[in-house]
Amino acid sequence: MEIRGPIVLPARREDIELQTSDGLRLVGELALPEETAPVATLVTLHPLPTAGGFMDSHIIRKAAARLPALADLAVLRFNTRGTTSPRGTSEGAFDGGAGERFDVAAAMEMVRERGLPRPWIVGWSFGTELALKYAREHDVEGVILLSPPLHRATPEEVAAWAGDHRRVVVLIPEFDDYLRPPEAAERFASIPDAELIAVEGGKHLWVGEAQTARVLTEIVKTVNPAALPLPTEWAESTSAS
Repeated sequence: MEIRGPIVLPARREDIELQTSDGLRLVGELALPEETAPVATLVTLHPLPTAGGFMDSHIIRKAAARLPALADLAVLRFNTRGTTSPRGTSEGAFDGGAGERFDVAAAMEMVRERGLPRPWIVGWSFGTELALKYAREHDVEGVILLSPPLHRATPEEVAAWAGDHRRVVVLIPEFDDYLRPPEAAERFASIPDAELIAVEGGKHLWVGEAQTARVLTEIVKTVNPAALPLPTEWAESTSAS
């Protein structure tokens, strides 16, 4: 069967709850390779909840649906405070990226508790702001930023990554609504070692299988390149309900 759209590949999937240090319960899911230990972990941060972003935003949902099977990755996804998805509603209210600091910390605490290996934070849009602001506080190998708008992360918060040993990988869509490759080169110039990847034909929401495949390939290229190229066919799979 062709791997595309709503296909969900085999994995060990567990509904989880995260407890923040300021007393909120967040809902999410942890997906692990079905029969092997993960080689690395993706902690995913979804787009802006006030604009429809949640743990099921399609790139994050497809990463969880495919990458445990295709690339031996653990994928942790969750709703930040006040965000609703079919999984449920996380307690609290959207805080513009301030209180969400505790949400990121709660996710990383679960990574530590579970002994999940080689964590990377993968942020998309609003999630990139949280990654830039708060990932440096945690034991991660790096951050992967998808369509960063740089609306909330300050120049000082971006520049703080300069000289950090952890990798900063940035996917910039050619036709992004907020930050396109030429401007991104200027805005990220304060991080000389940042890896900026301009995606020809890309758009902010990465709609379509070709863009989805490109994003997932770049994630795997960064985290577990031995798994490339990602297969496009699977012998057994089921569709998401």
